[in-house]
Amino acid sequence: MANQASLGIIGLGTMGSNLALNIADRCGQVAVWNLEPDLTRRLVTENPDASILAAASLPAFVKSLERPRRMMMMITAGRPVDLVIESLIPLLQEGDIVVDGGNSWFRDTQRREVELKKHGIHFFGVGVSGGSDGARFGPALMPGGDPVAYSHLAPTFEAIAARTESGPCVAHIGTDGAGHFVKTVHNGIEYADMQMIAEVYDVMRRHLALGPEELASTFEAWNGGPLESFLIEITGQILRVPGPAGDGRLVDQVLDRAGQKGTGRWTVQVALELGIPVPAISAALDARALSSFKSERTQLAEQFGSLPAGDGPTIDVARIHDALLAAKICAYAQGLRLIQAASDEFDWSVNLREVARIWKGGCIIRARFLNEIMEAYEIRPDLPGLLHAESFRERLVDHQAALRDVVASAQQAGIPVPALASCLAYFDSYRTERLPQNLTQAQRDAFGAHTYQRTDDPDGAAVHTDWLD
Repeated sequence: MANQASLGIIGLGTMGSNLALNIADRCGQVAVWNLEPDLTRRLVTENPDASILAAASLPAFVKSLERPRRMMMMITAGRPVDLVIESLIPLLQEGDIVVDGGNSWFRDTQRREVELKKHGIHFFGVGVSGGSDGARFGPALMPGGDPVAYSHLAPTFEAIAARTESGPCVAHIGTDGAGHFVKTVHNGIEYADMQMIAEVYDVMRRHLALGPEELASTFEAWNGGPLESFLIEITGQILRVPGPAGDGRLVDQVLDRAGQKGTGRWTVQVALELGIPVPAISAALDARALSSFKSERTQLAEQFGSLPAGDGPTIDVARIHDALLAAKICAYAQGLRLIQAASDEFDWSVNLREVARIWKGGCIIRARFLNEIMEAYEIRPDLPGLLHAESFRERLVDHQAALRDVVASAQQAGIPVPALASCLAYFDSYRTERLPQNLTQAQRDAFGAHTYQRTDDPDGAAVHTDWLD
């Protein structure tokens, strides 16, 4: 029917409005509703040529959708999502599809999927990455939900998603909370990537004494090589923006206190639950938390002054480039291993090759580097971890010395590089055949009778020793 749309958007903030316009451009018509009618009127008024069906009420919005009804919530995660779902249930019929496109906790998505299934309604948690520009012109989409019902969403999602030479940046991730989980880990990797870029910027600025022009040019040059990515690209652009009064660069006038919205914390939280180490993401999270102690840091800077620095290795821009690349491999390895662990735990059957493919465009961590990750999982779909892939093993053999030198040089100079250092420790721990945790387990057995297994019978029964008798 001409007065009905194949998909509707609930919530017309920045992301919802831009996604609605994207759908209108590429799919012909979109239905919209917002709790505050002013946002609906603004969207229609500012886009008079867009094919928008604006609903005055939630019941009217539901009636404006083709069967099976497909509606996507772009609202604040948490209780608001539950409230909208409660309002929708009496209005919907069996086979209708409700989509949550916000950054929701995947366990909430699992709970909502179970509840809506009781009413014969399909529920999808869809990770949407790329910010407002991505929503408007092509995001990366990570849908999780019933694979049969996904056929009703796929045409629209493929039409509005970003595209690369590998196809539209969307793929069915798995059932229930898989989509939101993968988006959460995407954001965790984003935390680590941003922190490592900030650290090498700091090392070049403070240790190599590079000026604003040199720093901007360095990142621009890096974006033409193996480190090519959205984050490297925008870093070069940010470093060229002048101050409002023409006084230096604007970035130097930004307070060194970074915020966070929770997805990084969720990544670390679930990694602990699943027993998967993600030290680069944890370090990035800690770095943002420490940055919030601005007044205390200022006091300690005055009290400690400049500490004596030892002689670290000699480093240059090329060495820092290679160090960042090595650390990036380790950070992605941690995130992908976490996704694999969750996929096994919740029986999602996530295809990591497809995850890398859809991250190539639209999303914040899009990068040339993802082509190599795709290839690694094409060669070996059951890859236990990225460091086991031959191509990445060779990269680390070539670049791990640079990572050591940069971490050592920064630490000798008193420049914090927690994410880079954590990646080096992860690499060294992962490649070490015998770790000192034999002593840790002996201590646990000594004070708590936690038992241990012997090296000559690693799969045998656990034993206990009276160590302190």
